[in-house]
Amino acid sequence: MPGYRTTQNRIPIAGADDLLIRSLLDSRQFSDPLGEADRLGISSAAWPLFGQVWPSGVQLAARLAARSVSVGERILEVGCGLALASLAGHRAGADVTASDCHPLAGGFVRENLRLNGLSPMKYRHGLWDEPVGGTAPGGSGAPGLVCGLFDLIVGSDVLYERDDRSTLAGFIGRHATATAEVWIVDPDRGNRPAFNRQMAIAGFLMREERLDRPAHEGAALYKGRLLIYRRGAAS
Repeated sequence: MPGYRTTQNRIPIAGADDLLIRSLLDSRQFSDPLGEADRLGISSAAWPLFGQVWPSGVQLAARLAARSVSVGERILEVGCGLALASLAGHRAGADVTASDCHPLAGGFVRENLRLNGLSPMKYRHGLWDEPVGGTAPGGSGAPGLVCGLFDLIVGSDVLYERDDRSTLAGFIGRHATATAEVWIVDPDRGNRPAFNRQMAIAGFLMREERLDRPAHEGAALYKGRLLIYRRGAAS
């Protein structure tokens, strides 16, 4: 990745093999010679966050790795960043599409597929307030926008800022099947109640599970919860 310093580490995934992950060396990396950050409205402070390994992403990866694969089921990860959950699900044989709005995310996903000896996996530009019939930014070589419906939509630590326009809930609603399930791993952020209300308006029922994990064998303490939403049926 020109202009960036990266690192490579083995990330333990509970109940599954480790994932070898290429990530940004730290959260201060910023190189934007083409002005993509400005065009997308991403600040220099927020720009490198996609390239970090986040604890909630590790939790989601373990959950997806342990899930039984269903024939014909389509899974979408939103705000995937380095896509640990997508990689874990893909490795287990699931039909997974990873998505993110960051223009560098796709390159890191492809590199991490290569590092783990995995076959190609679908990646799409995940613009939550996508225009109807719009195209992804970045020219003809850019990945297409997320399209179609999915049976399971997952995300980790995606409730990090206020979303008064319900862009994430709206995006999920547009891409969820009539009986879809949604998993969001959240490290107890304050925007969770508003998102719950937005999902309820969109027709999703919710339950949650605590995911608190004590520190052990080099793994850090984790506190958070898995938010599970179901459309069209009680959880």
